[in-house]
Amino acid sequence: MKKIFLSIIVLVFSLTQLLAQQSTFEKGDKVLNLGIGFGSTFYSGSYYKAGIPPISASYEVGVKDGVLDKGSIGVGGYLGYSSHKWEYSNWGWKYTNIIIGVRGTFHYPLVDKLDTYTGLLLGYNIATSKEFGNSIPGYNYSASSGGVAYSWYVGGRYYFSDKFAGMLELGYGITYLNLGIAIKM
Repeated sequence: MKKIFLSIIVLVFSLTQLLAQQSTFEKGDKVLNLGIGFGSTFYSGSYYKAGIPPISASYEVGVKDGVLDKGSIGVGGYLGYSSHKWEYSNWGWKYTNIIIGVRGTFHYPLVDKLDTYTGLLLGYNIATSKEFGNSIPGYNYSASSGGVAYSWYVGGRYYFSDKFAGMLELGYGITYLNLGIAIKM
């Protein structure tokens, strides 16, 4: 998976001089991303079922223009949620993960109306688990923990109008593939 991401980045940056267009993300821009994920990074295998598909929201503000000629830098917040169950014979565990973090993103225009970017996320993963079903009477197990969450991602937002875009991100965060909408404010 890392080789695929590295190949995409090399391809993106090798084409920048040939295809560079007017910037779609600039200093002062504010963009809200809302997405639904495919391909969980947390739980997979036998007896696992997705409860609620991974969902995410991020907000980004442009802070610097003129990076590598036409590029720009944005920073903002991120919130992601995922829920899964492991169930066997009417007994199992329900797992939830909430990631809260900050993102830094480098944008470089490649094609008109397409905002292409790569970035890093650093945050905190709040993980909980709770037993359900036919367990030992009188016992109800649950646990929670947390830890550092990080992600590298690449993405693009195609603007259908000045304020509305479709969004796609590939990375390692709450999910491998994130599809959604972006609204420029």
